[in-house]
Amino acid sequence: MPDCDLILPCRDEAAALRALLSRIPPDLSVIVVDNGSTDGTADVARALGARVVHEATPGYGAAVQAGLLAATNTYVAFMDADGSFDPDEVLPLLAEVRAGRADLAVGRRRPVSRGVWPWHARAGNALIVAWLRRRIHLDAHDIAPLRVCRREALLALDVRDRRFGYPVELLQKATASGWRFSEHDVSYHPRAEGTRSKVSGSVTGTVRTARDFAKVLSR
Repeated sequence: MPDCDLILPCRDEAAALRALLSRIPPDLSVIVVDNGSTDGTADVARALGARVVHEATPGYGAAVQAGLLAATNTYVAFMDADGSFDPDEVLPLLAEVRAGRADLAVGRRRPVSRGVWPWHARAGNALIVAWLRRRIHLDAHDIAPLRVCRREALLALDVRDRRFGYPVELLQKATASGWRFSEHDVSYHPRAEGTRSKVSGSVTGTVRTARDFAKVLSR
């Protein structure tokens, strides 16, 4: 039986889920968190065997927290559901936490081709990570878009942000709590056709996300 819940925060990701859910390794139990979708995301997820949780409050952090509270396994993994990540690459991260070599295993994005990671999103990510590495000596080079840890430990960390600042607050609190990090390169693919990023899909989305990051960093 799986001992890890893979939580997929979703808003209008039906097109991506049709291909993604069939590729989930049997080691992982899937929870799709529908965060106000209008494209039938929840129906697609159920039809393909995923457990579905609804979260009415908009925001990435709100969806992540809903999935965390719904999870029942010892370990939890978080991954974008837009088809940009290979779910098989969750397993090496899970192995690090299972073996006790890390408290938080995270992915570092490596684009598979030019144009996958827009310049404005990459620049914003690099700026935030550089600031965190300098200020709190963060032992990672990305903002943990793919991550694995123990469920109870994450609940105890008490991450409060419910918008796009969630990963930044998580990294800050994990570092302050002395968590051991393990970072692995992960392939970063183009999004599934028919989906659009809420963050990197536009300069406006990136600016909005940067604003959420800044609020967390100023606390």
